[in-house]
Amino acid sequence: MKHASVFLAFAGLGFFLAAGPAFAHAHLKSVTPADKAIISTSPMAVTLDFTEGLNLAFSGANLQDASGSQVSSGKAQLSNEDETLTIPLQSALRPGDYTVKWHVLSNDGHKTEGSYSFTVKP
Repeated sequence: MKHASVFLAFAGLGFFLAAGPAFAHAHLKSVTPADKAIISTSPMAVTLDFTEGLNLAFSGANLQDASGSQVSSGKAQLSNEDETLTIPLQSALRPGDYTVKWHVLSNDGHKTEGSYSFTVKP
């Protein structure tokens, strides 16, 4: 009985080690401006850092104001071994609440999406 328990424990461990790559996704590590931040000056860009490289052709983010209107932004760019997605803003943000809605495709083919918000105060 003891040998069967040891075998099952190692078999279970082997399953998780072998399946590890199947569970891989590009998870959001950090953002600038930070989630729920209250900032006093308009950012020049929105920056999202992920746990793995992204495919720029299928990744992006939209910034919306409190009314749900999309804020004008420039072309998305990747840096930091394709793990950092930067969305430049075309003009200064007015005081108010903003939501960033993002979607990415990691280089290994997994899709991830989410959102976060921040506030610009005068």
